[in-house]
Amino acid sequence: MKASVLFSGGKDSSLSAILLEPFFEIELVTCTFGVLPVGEVARKAAKKLGFPHRTLELGRQVLEEAYVSLIKDGFPRNAINHIHYKAVEQLSFDGNVSAVIDGVRRDDRAPVLTLGQSRSIEDRSGIMYICPLKGYGRSAVDHLVDKHLIIEEGQSSEVIKADYETELREIIYQRHDRNMVEKLFPSHVQSHVIGRKR
Repeated sequence: MKASVLFSGGKDSSLSAILLEPFFEIELVTCTFGVLPVGEVARKAAKKLGFPHRTLELGRQVLEEAYVSLIKDGFPRNAINHIHYKAVEQLSFDGNVSAVIDGVRRDDRAPVLTLGQSRSIEDRSGIMYICPLKGYGRSAVDHLVDKHLIIEEGQSSEVIKADYETELREIIYQRHDRNMVEKLFPSHVQSHVIGRKR
């Protein structure tokens, strides 16, 4: 059975793929708006993990809705959660997908789906929505990552990645400036997978 892992090239989505590898035929899927070449960044990370990879183009309207939400809120959580919901929903209705795997952890605030959103998508699409890290906190995830992955970490503005935030940041930069990006996006640590421990 094929399982499609929403893949940013970071440690959480990578670890989710590895944990479910014994049970599913894994593919990694990176969602993009085509603003930046995030698909290529993710493809290189997927190759190092040994999984097939593809990109999924999301509608530009989703990005515009997220942009409006971000400017209104002054904080990215709702905007990123909106993109995530649309990404999970679109992937769930792909005819070749039986399960959508989400790398969210227990303590994540974004991107996450509500219980109602995940049930609605499962009911409407007939797929399984699985979050293998949902019961794990940060320290447990870090322990598993240390056993399975080689990663680089750094501030979100500096680490190469292929998540929703990357293209949302770019739109803010194009329409405003670097100061607005820094104002709207709190600095936080991000990871990028550079290899798999064998």
